[in-house]
Amino acid sequence: MQLRSLRTTNKPRLMIIPMIDIIFFLLVFFMMSMLSMVVQKSVPVNLPGAQTAKVDIQKKVPITVTADGSVFVNDTKTDIEGMIKYLQIEQVKGTDMTVVLRADTAAQYGAFVQVLDTLKQMNITKIAIATESK
Repeated sequence: MQLRSLRTTNKPRLMIIPMIDIIFFLLVFFMMSMLSMVVQKSVPVNLPGAQTAKVDIQKKVPITVTADGSVFVNDTKTDIEGMIKYLQIEQVKGTDMTVVLRADTAAQYGAFVQVLDTLKQMNITKIAIATESK
């Protein structure tokens, strides 16, 4: 009569395919999470919608006009003169600068036009108007 050993002689198998699936799932999850966490240094406003709401720039300066007509450069509240001084400093640096003009849907049209006119007077030609994608 032959007795079998209590120890198993078979080694456990490492299933590599399910581990690869899980790694790819985690990779996609973290990539999609990071895309939604893009940080903008500006004041939160309700932007109007547009079909082509994308911008691809390297150096951007967000200028925000709020519903009450206040002007923010980055996230600092300022007036038109302060905005001009900040943009002149950025122009002197010589970087390729694009201004992203953000305005609340309830913003005063006159304040928006005044900021836009000031940008054109300063010979800033790269101006993007921020909108929400539909």
